[in-house]
Amino acid sequence: MLPSAGLERLNAFSDGVFAVLITVLVLELRPPEIPTFAALLGLWPTWLSYGVSYLFIAIVWTNHHHLLRHAKEATARLMWYNFAHLFSVSLLPLATAWMAVSELSPQPVAFYAGVFFLVNLTYIFLIRELIEPMPAEAVPLNVRKAMRIRSIATLCLFGLAALVALKYPIIGLAICCCCLVVYLRPEAPGRGIKARR
Repeated sequence: MLPSAGLERLNAFSDGVFAVLITVLVLELRPPEIPTFAALLGLWPTWLSYGVSYLFIAIVWTNHHHLLRHAKEATARLMWYNFAHLFSVSLLPLATAWMAVSELSPQPVAFYAGVFFLVNLTYIFLIRELIEPMPAEAVPLNVRKAMRIRSIATLCLFGLAALVALKYPIIGLAICCCCLVVYLRPEAPGRGIKARR
């Protein structure tokens, strides 16, 4: 099999997983039993959980797609790191549903932040596999450093969010949301990364 064919399959499989996750997330939404706007507004924890999770999946997919553009071939290690990353993301619908039904109770929010931590940790493995071996002219040192600092800082913040959520769930969730902002653009600050041809 050609290296490009292996990468195409890896990308297609990953995209399929993300599509299924978004579908599962949407299927968890339930309308209120009472047909009023007040009842709909009363479900704000559900809508908030769904909104944050949808944004999270969009950000994870964007960053995942950005990283995989730099792969030369689908090595065994890359495939396993990718499976680990997809596994951690696949926990999101469960974490979202639990957080929503519990109306943002401490332990479900802590678990939710823990899933964010796991997703970020597996993303770091993908960065090490795909970006670190690249030549200096393709990935400037300042960009590598920025990616490293961003990923480690947000990993620590997600861990902190999980701990804080056990006592102050709303603050824990807010920390998670703040971390998402720094990943809205997958490129780390600097001159950027040239995709491999």
